[in-house]
Amino acid sequence: MSKKLFRVTFINQGKVYEVFARKVYASDLYGFVTVEQLRFGERSGVVVDPGEERLRDEFQGVERFHVPMHAVVRVDEVQQAGVAKVHELGDKVAPFPGPLYPPRKGGSDG
Repeated sequence: MSKKLFRVTFINQGKVYEVFARKVYASDLYGFVTVEQLRFGERSGVVVDPGEERLRDEFQGVERFHVPMHAVVRVDEVQQAGVAKVHELGDKVAPFPGPLYPPRKGGSDG
């Protein structure tokens, strides 16, 4: 029986990240999701995806990372790892609405 593998899609600094990991769970840090044991494609091939290489470099040496729950778009259990990637936020994916604060009453001095 093979180990579980997850595709985690989340928003970070205005971009959509899609990574593959063996472990994804609710963090001990309240309001965060922990992602561990990242998986990237094999380097043995002649064709190298520059986007995946950038992600590999960004997460090099990272044992686990924590994503705010509101930044997670989805988590899918998959059969095999695909290509990890980062792309611009488009029409199909929108950030979760942030907190809305009503205007203060009583003038502009607070």
